[in-house]
Amino acid sequence: MCRSIKTLRPPYTDEVGDDDIRAAALQYVRKISGFRAPAAHNERAFDEAVDAVTAATRDLLADLEVRGGAKPHRPAGSL
Repeated sequence: MCRSIKTLRPPYTDEVGDDDIRAAALQYVRKISGFRAPAAHNERAFDEAVDAVTAATRDLLADLEVRGGAKPHRPAGSL
């Protein structure tokens, strides 16, 4: 879909921070909305979508079990 979104789970990357997750969410929302930066009347919806995708991505990464013994992990900087 969007080549600038990188894989954020082990073994592809070891350290994933909130900035990495938010950047991926932003790229995703930009891609599906067709807007690099939304107009003022769409800014709230755009920002809420980025927040929702960020949260969903953080939850997904925390709950994934990778075969081969890797345990689920919380991204660096998250609670």
